[in-house]
Amino acid sequence: MKVGLFIPCYINAVYPEVGIATYKLLKSLGVDVDYPEDQTCCGQPMANAGYQLQAKKLVSRFDRLFKGYDVVVGPSASCVAFVREFHPGIAKSEGHKCESAGKIRDVIEFLHDDLKITSLPSSFPHKVSIHNSCHGVRELDLSTPSERNLPYNNKVRNLLEMVQGIEVFEPKHIDECCGFGGMYSVEEPEVSCAMGHDKVLDHMSTGAEFITGADSSCLMHMQGVIDREKLSIKTIHAVQILAANL
Repeated sequence: MKVGLFIPCYINAVYPEVGIATYKLLKSLGVDVDYPEDQTCCGQPMANAGYQLQAKKLVSRFDRLFKGYDVVVGPSASCVAFVREFHPGIAKSEGHKCESAGKIRDVIEFLHDDLKITSLPSSFPHKVSIHNSCHGVRELDLSTPSERNLPYNNKVRNLLEMVQGIEVFEPKHIDECCGFGGMYSVEEPEVSCAMGHDKVLDHMSTGAEFITGADSSCLMHMQGVIDREKLSIKTIHAVQILAANL
């Protein structure tokens, strides 16, 4: 199985350590992984701003770039969800079929559902609180949405609990939005920041040292709140914990 590593533009620019951790983790598990170096944006910011059709060239480029791989794996639930859910419709408007959308996986679901890993050599002796991001919960099924009357399952938690020394918690409002929402945080900054503040306090109430999750965008928003208010908690992507000490 040949895996193409998709590192979203904002992770490449702001959180390269997340991309590096993803690559190291996949390689440590024996995955044949390759990183196409000519990657650019998947088009999500354009589409979120109402310019979906202007993202057509990016969609076509993404599909060409990852042609020939069996699976495309990325460490960003929102970007993966955008490719999976919206690339096919954008490509169809140009008369093309989007092959990459059918084989893209968030790194959490790839590890949990495809590789079905049962152990990890990593160690992270800290208390962490899981942030269940909206895209991860409701478009990628990384955890069970709270509005559904179903037995609760959380794939991020299942993986984190394989890490030695870790203590895993979840906040009271288990999948409440942090307020980032891409363009929402730009267009409604006051509400967005208030939601972020409430969410960080909810995580802090668990006694955790770190907030973790599958979306660097949500973690970035909450880290902004933390830095501005000088709060005693940090954010870290889940894949960095899973790859700790590699």
